Amino acid sequence: MSDILHRVGIVAPSKDVYDALTTIDGLAGWWTVDTTGDVDGVLEFRFASAGGDGFDMKVLETTPELIRWEVVGGPDEWIGTQVSFALSTVDDFTIVLFKHEGWREPVEFMYHCSTKWATFLMSLKQYVETGKGEPAPNDVLVSNWH
Repeated sequence: MSDILHRVGIVAPSKDVYDALTTIDGLAGWWTVDTTGDVDGVLEFRFASAGGDGFDMKVLETTPELIRWEVVGGPDEWIGTQVSFALSTVDDFTIVLFKHEGWREPVEFMYHCSTKWATFLMSLKQYVETGKGEPAPNDVLVSNWH
């Protein structure tokens, strides 16, 4: 199994980061504007650059310290993987330890997703710190896969 791991520090209270990760408006503010679903059930994330395809995430846990989802819809490589955001406070930063775990193998798509996750985590940082992120479709173009 392979995992995508990132660490980002956000200069904001952890409650603000938590809200950006656990509300439809928050998620739409940094990941993709086409975010719908149930914050206590299944979240649906769609991307215009992927022809409207995307991911469905079953919410497994939402505590002030940990947000955890399981991918139940999307590309085969993502199905059954888990995405988590562990939050802690250090000095003036809320530290986000991001993990997308359980990839069966490190295929080329995983390389792409790792880069995209990094850009979206920077969008999360920008969103929480300034009120304006860069969610899809206004996200950073990283390759011919978008």
